[in-house]
Amino acid sequence: MTAEEYYQLGNEYRKKSDWKHAMDSYMEAVALDPSSPAAEAKLMLENILNFYHKDAYNP
Repeated sequence: MTAEEYYQLGNEYRKKSDWKHAMDSYMEAVALDPSSPAAEAKLMLENILNFYHKDAYNP
């Protein structure tokens, strides 16, 4: 899969509140293309998880 495909897949998981798979997809996209928009999406998701799920998420 391409970085764009992983980014889109991550967006689909995020819409379903499937945080783990969304993060995994964004990380794959960033690994393939560090300038991918998935880098910002990953940061956004980390901020959301840190705010709402402090006990469940520890980077």
